[in-house]
Parts: sequence; C-alpha cells; structure tokens
Amino acid sequence: MRSRLRKQLARWFAPKTLGQRGEAVAARYLHKLGYTVVACGDRSRLGEIDLIAVDDRTVVFVEVKTRRSYDAGHPVEAVGPDKQRRLTQAALTYLKAHGLLEHSARFDVVAVTWPKSTRQPKLEHFQDAFEAVGRGQMFN
Repeated sequence: MRSRLRKQLARWFAPKTLGQRGEAVAARYLHKLGYTVVACGDRSRLGEIDLIAVDDRTVVFVEVKTRRSYDAGHPVEAVGPDKQRRLTQAALTYLKAHGLLEHSARFDVVAVTWPKSTRQPKLEHFQDAFEAVGRGQMFN
C-alpha cells in the first residue's frame, strides 16, 4: 500500500518535461482567447493530438511545439508533411469516435519558445496552420 502511494505521489510531483509545460501554457493561452479545451494528450493507435479545443462551432486540433531556442529552426517547422498526415488521421478518428463528422474542423499550431533564462515563454499561434492531408478525410 505504501509503495503504491509513493509511486503515485512521485508521478504527481515529478518535474514536468519542457513539452508538458509548453502544452499547459498553450492550453491556458487558448482558454484566455475563449476556446474551450476539451482534451489534452488524446492518444489513439494513430498518434497523439496535443490539445483538442472548440472555437465557436469549430473543432480545433492543436499541435504544440516547444523548444528552448531556434537553434534547430522555428518550432512550427517541425510540423512537416508526415506529421500533418498523422495528425489528420488521428483527428478523423477522433471526429468519428465522437460523432462530430458534420462539424467543421481545423488544425492550429502553437509554437512555444522557452529559453532556460526566462520565466515566461514566447507563444506564437498559427490558426489554420495546414489543411487536412491524405485521402478520405471529411473536413470542411
């Protein structure tokens, strides 16, 4: 019993990774914009969608990319064609599973740059960052 409790407490109080911190900041940012965040880290066999939100009547699938610097390029550059294809498939799976195929949907990217020397990150929000990629998608 005690070891199970210790393990649970260790998970709760473990330091968050840079990516987890970036996703939390992005979720708060979207909430301030009036979005309703309905899921974080939604996993399927096709991959993970960082944030799923609703903006007015549009389902928004948000990819959050967090980096310490621009040394490896801008964070949004990491969302290339393969990533877009996987996100499209995961989003379609989500829409089907939740009976939302009739609703409009879009893909946003939130780029978070968080140097070690700063307490607050820089956020850049790219609305409608890319179109659904692949065959058979049912996006408006």
